[in-house]
Amino acid sequence: MTALSEFSGLDLVVNALIALALIAAPVAIWHALLYKRDPRAAMGWISVCLLFPIVGPALYFLFGINRVHHRAQLWKDGPYQRRFIDFERGGVPVSDIPCSKRIDGDFAPLIRATYALTGLPLLAGNQVTVLRNGENAYPAMLNAINAATNNVDLSTYIFENNHSGQAFTEALSAAVNRGVAVRVIVDAMGEWYSWPRVSRRLRRLGVHVERFGPPRLGSQLPGLNLRNHRKLLVVDDKTSFTGGMNIGDRHFVKQGSTRHPTADIHFKFEGPVVAQLAMGFEQTWQQVTGEVSKNTGVEHAVCGESRCRVIVDGPDLNLDKLSNVLLAAIAQAKISIRIMTPYFLPSREMLAALQTAALRGVAVTLVLPEKNNLVYVHWAMRNMLWELLYYNISVAYQPPPFNHSKVFMVDTEYLLIGSANLDPRSLRLNYELSVEIYDSVITRKMEAEFDHQLASSTRLSLAELDGRSFLTRSRDALCWLFSPYL
Repeated sequence: MTALSEFSGLDLVVNALIALALIAAPVAIWHALLYKRDPRAAMGWISVCLLFPIVGPALYFLFGINRVHHRAQLWKDGPYQRRFIDFERGGVPVSDIPCSKRIDGDFAPLIRATYALTGLPLLAGNQVTVLRNGENAYPAMLNAINAATNNVDLSTYIFENNHSGQAFTEALSAAVNRGVAVRVIVDAMGEWYSWPRVSRRLRRLGVHVERFGPPRLGSQLPGLNLRNHRKLLVVDDKTSFTGGMNIGDRHFVKQGSTRHPTADIHFKFEGPVVAQLAMGFEQTWQQVTGEVSKNTGVEHAVCGESRCRVIVDGPDLNLDKLSNVLLAAIAQAKISIRIMTPYFLPSREMLAALQTAALRGVAVTLVLPEKNNLVYVHWAMRNMLWELLYYNISVAYQPPPFNHSKVFMVDTEYLLIGSANLDPRSLRLNYELSVEIYDSVITRKMEAEFDHQLASSTRLSLAELDGRSFLTRSRDALCWLFSPYL
C-alpha cells in the first residue's frame, strides 16, 4: 500500500509537470512570436522553450519579457501601455517639427530627426565644461552640492562606499542638514560593487534615497537585466553634471591613487538644457516612487554658445531613441566619425551604417581600450571587428589605464556624450541618458584630444585578427554569441 501511494504521488508530480509544460511553453512561444521584433531573438527563445518546456518559459519570463510599467506619464500624455506587450513597440509614434519652424544648416536633417524622436527642442545658450577623470569631476560636483540652496538630485549606477563615495555621502548629508531637498537614486544591482551598501548609510543620515529595480518578486519587478545606467547630478535646477562617470575611487587615474584606475570624461552643463536634464531625473524618480513630477519654473539664462538637447533612452516609451539618433548622425556625416567607447558590440543596422559611411568616403575611427575590465566583452568585440577593418574603418587600442569614456563626434560640429555604451545592454536593456552638443569649438577640442589619444594607440590590422589561433577564434566567437546579454 505504501509503495502504491509513493507511485501515485510520483505519478501526480509527473502529470503536473507535463501539464505545466503544455501550458507554459505554448504561451511563451506565442508571446515571443507575436511581440519580439528581432526574428533571431524570437527564434532563440522559441527554441529554448521547445527544448526545455519548463525551464525555457521560466527563463523567458525572467529575462525575455519587459515588466516595466510606468505609474504615470511624465513628459506628455500618451496611451496606456499594455504590460508585457508595448515594450517592443517603444511607446507612442514619433512627433514632427511644425511646418512653421524652418531648420537651416548642414545638420538640419539630424536636428529634425532627433526632434521627431524625442519631442524636445534643441536649446541654445548653454555653457559646457569638460571634466576629465575623478580628479576634475568630483571636486566640481562636490562644490556644487556644498553650494546648493534648494535641491540636489543625484542618479548613479555605481555608488562606491570608499573615500570618494564617503565624500559625496557627507556632502549630501550636510545639504540635508541645511534644509536642501536631496533625492538620490542608486541602481540596486550597481550598488553591490561596494560593501556595505551606501544606500543604508545615506538613509541613516536622513537622505531620501531610492534603489532602482531591487530584486523582488511581484508585479513591479522591472527585470534583472533592466538597469538604471544613467549618471546625473542636478543642483538647484541651474547646474547639472552628466557623462559616463560613476561615483568611486576607481575614477582617479594619478599613479598610486587606486589599484585599477579608470579614465573617464564627465560634463558640466549650465543654461536652458539643465531643464531637460532635470526632467530626465524626474522621469526616473517617478518610475521608482510613483510621485508626480515637480515643476520648478526656474528660468535658465543664456550663458554660453552651445546648442544642446537631452536624449533619454530605455526599455519603455523611450525604446530605441538613442539607437535611431546614432544612425541618423552616422548618415549625416560627410567628413569624419570619431568614436571612443569601452564596449563596442553594435547592432547589424549600426554596423551597416558605419560601413556605408566609410564607403561614402567618411573617415571612420574607433578607439577601444587595449585592456578591458570585462575580458569576455573584449573577446566578443574581437570576433566582429574584422567587419569594420574590411571596409577600411580604422580601429585602435588605447593603452592603460582602462578608458571608460563614451564620445561620439561627427564633422567637427556634433558631439554626443552620456552614459550609454555602443552595445545591446545599453541600447536595448539599460536606462541611459545622453546629450547632443552642437558646438564646433568644444567638438574640435574633443577631436584634438581624441587624435592625441589615437597617436599613442596601437592600430589593429585585419592580418592580426586573421592570425588568431583556432582556439582563440573559437573562444572569441563563443563570447560574441552571447553578446546580446553581456
